[in-house]
Amino acid sequence: MAENQTVITDFILLDFPELNQLEHFMGLFLLASYLLTLSGNIMIIMIIIRDHHLHTPMYFFLWNLSCLEILITTTVVTKVLVSLLLGFKTISYPACIAQCYFFFLVSSDFLLLAVMSYDRYVAICNPLRYAAIMSTQLCLWLVVGSCAAGFLATILPTILVINLPFCHSNHIDHFFCDSLALFKLACTDTSLVELVSFFSSLTVVGTFIFTVVSYAYIVKTIIKIPSASGRHKAFSTCSSHFIIVSLGYGRCIFMYVRPSGSNPSINKVVSLINTVLTPLLSPFIFSLRNQQVKDAVKAVFSKHAVYFRNNPKLGYGFSKR
Repeated sequence: MAENQTVITDFILLDFPELNQLEHFMGLFLLASYLLTLSGNIMIIMIIIRDHHLHTPMYFFLWNLSCLEILITTTVVTKVLVSLLLGFKTISYPACIAQCYFFFLVSSDFLLLAVMSYDRYVAICNPLRYAAIMSTQLCLWLVVGSCAAGFLATILPTILVINLPFCHSNHIDHFFCDSLALFKLACTDTSLVELVSFFSSLTVVGTFIFTVVSYAYIVKTIIKIPSASGRHKAFSTCSSHFIIVSLGYGRCIFMYVRPSGSNPSINKVVSLINTVLTPLLSPFIFSLRNQQVKDAVKAVFSKHAVYFRNNPKLGYGFSKR
């Protein structure tokens, strides 16, 4: 059958064939969402760098999480924007494999969320030893370990996908190079690749179990705090992270636990919205629900306001009379 196989140099993303009339509207919506996601996460990164009060383990992990969110979202959304707004639906084979790989890095995203849950566990359940346990060295190792584990969980499935022969078609029924969509185009048995991908995805399950156990201990400890103000303060220190964790795992559950007969195009739209939802909301949730971040944001804007008042020609082009 080798003579029937052809070398595929590029793929065509079908995007949303049943929603052609809404493609430009969807593209504009995604463009606005992507710009907000990018600006929100960059704002968090810059504020954490500038404000020494935020140089703590929790914000160090948040800084890395924001960087990873930007990478993953950019990998998927930019190509979708080009396809929806400009109509360029072709993607080269190397770019497709790269997109598939970087999207696999979502496992590092969940590993970082699990690390943040451990940080909240130590802060709530063992506050007197928090500084000793969450040392700078440990924080660095936790971030490096999360990225390395995500890389290792990603690289093997990607290598197996690269070695797949594609001969059925070069039309991918998705809005990006999803591995499951690529499997359908292979002209060989993909059971091994699917099995390896399944075991790689177990990292998400493992982080979910770890996070649930961590929060079980956190809630148990908070309930034992005698004062209502103490309980409120303890809950507030981990509420932002808990919301992000709920959105992240809720997204995965919603994407993969759906009726098999549901409309494919609607499923892809929901998947796309979910892909940008958590990265979009994450910086704003941490900004609005965390007093330290709000104070840092106010300090930055106040500093710039004072600067422009003292240098009016740099602001809106008006000068003092």
